[in-house]
Amino acid sequence: MRGSNVEGVRRANLGTVLRLVHHAGAISRAALTQQTGLNRSTIADLVVTLASNDLVSEREPDPTRRVGRPSPVVVPSPDIVALAVNPEVDALEIGAVSLGGSVRLRVREEVTRLLTPDETASRVAAVVDEWRSGPLRGARIVGVGAAVPGLVRASDGIVRNAPHLRWHDVDFARALADATGLDATVGNDASLGAIAEWLFGAANEHQDVVYLNGGASGIGGGVILRGVSVSGAGGYAGEWGQNQPSLGVDGDRRVPGGVLEDEVNRGRLLAVVGLSGGDDAVLAGALGSARDQAADEVARQRRILQATLANAANVLNPSMIVLGGFLAALRGVAPGDFDEAVRGQMLAAPAEQLALCAAALGRDRLLIGAAEQVFERLVADPLAG
Repeated sequence: MRGSNVEGVRRANLGTVLRLVHHAGAISRAALTQQTGLNRSTIADLVVTLASNDLVSEREPDPTRRVGRPSPVVVPSPDIVALAVNPEVDALEIGAVSLGGSVRLRVREEVTRLLTPDETASRVAAVVDEWRSGPLRGARIVGVGAAVPGLVRASDGIVRNAPHLRWHDVDFARALADATGLDATVGNDASLGAIAEWLFGAANEHQDVVYLNGGASGIGGGVILRGVSVSGAGGYAGEWGQNQPSLGVDGDRRVPGGVLEDEVNRGRLLAVVGLSGGDDAVLAGALGSARDQAADEVARQRRILQATLANAANVLNPSMIVLGGFLAALRGVAPGDFDEAVRGQMLAAPAEQLALCAAALGRDRLLIGAAEQVFERLVADPLAG
């Protein structure tokens, strides 16, 4: 029993060290010692074990740093890879994300009709097979994670309802596992985007974060409170797009009784600026030069979004609000004015603490978030499997 307890502690320590290396991207042994509270010899042993399992490697410290004894730098192995999947109404995006959070490969397949879960899994498997015999030859693929625009039950990963994809009560994780032969996990896309921005992006220095993402399927989001992702009783927290807009902006409504994603809507923006499609960068450029009726619609959507964010900030008191997708483009038309309008509708005390910004990870955010589900399993027990 005693030996078992010692081994359990050691495995937990290995996971702690690997998690720190994964999230930092590169970290010295000295910093690992400081952050874990373990002694130097224990850290050295743990790093050697992780390196012998090809999870990390060590490199020499910066030679320009001459103060004190130099400490080797531990870096995550780029050949430890999680596959990431983001099905949307207009495209299927598949990526390979290395330990450390960098997107190594990606492919975006445009679609002209909605794909079924099995069709989606089959397309993912075809890409995986191509990568295994090509750019990922020699890499260790530790699993596949999916970021789905819909309600995903936390207890078992069942997609209860992805309305824009028309998926209902789907075991998409099983479909992916059967098609690829890899362990699979599924989560809500915006909640995973929130985690990605918190761990690797704009909110990295913050412990209380509200994240809203706007995409082709509508608006979703996530909440980080005191460094913990809030998922709710069933895993359905963060469905900002289904909220009724504030009564204070009723005069701005276009859809009677419509919810937020009916009123703050990517399709409406594309239409008023004369675009049939395009990525968020193209839309952002068009919004910045919008005139007349298009400018009125941009202003209308900004007012509704500002009121929504002010309400959320009054309730949750975050230190950071991060906007992704077309919501970042809306803010980007005049970010200073936008931020002041949000704070102006808040209580003074929480407004003093609030910063707003665009998602820093750009188009990588959902792939990194999807992959994080896989890496979290790996760091929980690095020597398993």
